[in-house]
Amino acid sequence: MIERAIGAPEMALVVAVPLLAACAILLVRRRTAVLGMVASLAIAALAGCLIWRIAQEGPQRMNLGGWSAPLGITLYADGLSGWMLGTTALIALFVSVYGSGYFHRNQPATQFGGTANFFWPLWMFLWAALNALILSADVFNIYVALELLGLSSVALVTLSQAAPAVSAAVRYLLVSLIGSLSYLMGTAFLYAGAGTLGFKELASILHPESFSFAALALMSTGLCMKSALFPLHFWLPPAHENAPAPVSAALSALVVKASFFVMLRLWFSVFDRVVTEEAAMVPGILGAAAVIAGSVQALSAQRLKQLVAYSTVAQVGYLFMVFPLGVLNPSSWTAVGGALYLVSAHACAKAAAFMVAGNVLRAYGHDRIEDLRGVVQQMPVSMFAFAVAGVSLIGLPPSGGFIAKWLLLTAALEGPEWGFAAVIVAGGLLATAYIFRVFSRSFRNVTDLGDFKKIPARMEWSALTLSLCSMLLGLTATHVLEFMQAGTPLIRVAMMEAGP
Repeated sequence: MIERAIGAPEMALVVAVPLLAACAILLVRRRTAVLGMVASLAIAALAGCLIWRIAQEGPQRMNLGGWSAPLGITLYADGLSGWMLGTTALIALFVSVYGSGYFHRNQPATQFGGTANFFWPLWMFLWAALNALILSADVFNIYVALELLGLSSVALVTLSQAAPAVSAAVRYLLVSLIGSLSYLMGTAFLYAGAGTLGFKELASILHPESFSFAALALMSTGLCMKSALFPLHFWLPPAHENAPAPVSAALSALVVKASFFVMLRLWFSVFDRVVTEEAAMVPGILGAAAVIAGSVQALSAQRLKQLVAYSTVAQVGYLFMVFPLGVLNPSSWTAVGGALYLVSAHACAKAAAFMVAGNVLRAYGHDRIEDLRGVVQQMPVSMFAFAVAGVSLIGLPPSGGFIAKWLLLTAALEGPEWGFAAVIVAGGLLATAYIFRVFSRSFRNVTDLGDFKKIPARMEWSALTLSLCSMLLGLTATHVLEFMQAGTPLIRVAMMEAGP
């Protein structure tokens, strides 16, 4: 397919609409949930239109204001970014639905006080940053989006105003700033050495040189910090444990995945000719360590939200195995397709799991795993959602998690590094253990769980819907993987146009 020189207007609107909605909510400060839901539906509809356009017309490129690189801001959307945009829209829409019940004035959310009013504008800012990050085709514009994403995420973590939440947010803020500084220093090396910052232009210029290696190392380090890759994950469990449930769902499902997506784009497009097999092994080995370490910590977790948070550390590890598997098998789409499929499957399942943890915490006032006996009888919808999400996290058929891990396993067995295959299998067994640990207690005879508080139905059904989406992904793999290849990766386009 031929890339269009002028992209669809939806590319700009999916960034502009949430920004305008955030400003409008801050100004109006009335019926914030209604305004937030209207904006959420509009953004999701725009994302759907853009995905349809990519499927029908191929990759889209837009120069905002008519200014092309290096002066203007360029947005780019192909199958990969379209799929990420769709995943973001799906998760974000149900986070909005869940949040409308979680922060409802009739719910016992007194611990949030007046800060609950700031959920919607901050959430819209975060959604705008995610969309900008996915569609940006310039490394500096990505830096700007990363900053907006990090600041809005940190602010959302502090909504409870509790001391542990504030402490976790400060730690998150420091890590985010250090990661952004590292990324910005890498951007400076690129501009000094290449004189441009556009993906397409850099892809045709960069070769194995000292400034390229320095930029790759600095930018990758910053993105690994933001993605909470082991051992740089120390900020993630406290932030996710102490944030409000809808915020935890968004952070785990979307925010850490966005940084990974940027790193994937950089390694397999901008730095494609710079990356070496030795360099690719570093994130792969750290990812393998994350799978084991995160799973072991999840097994020993005392609270449900804590267990789900450490599970995120483990599941992120699978994603980073794509770098050695993809570099060692450059002609194979299997590893990249598997990683991106895991992004979506994990996003749906983990968002659902955090929502369930939030439901339990809201209903009983605690989420201690040892004291969850009988919760299945009182919250069947929520616990069924957790079970379905657990199937995907483990990687059992017919879930999306199974398809993703099968693709990664296949890529590992095709190449020389079979050790990654053993880690994938071991991670699945450990996930089975900590998921089963929750259900082994929740099915026991009912004991005194404390006062049960009824929660809005939409909070339970949002979790169930997302968990079922993680299962549905396992039944649509062929069509999804075909869409991901709508257009070629960005560097392939640049190389074909530049010639040998």
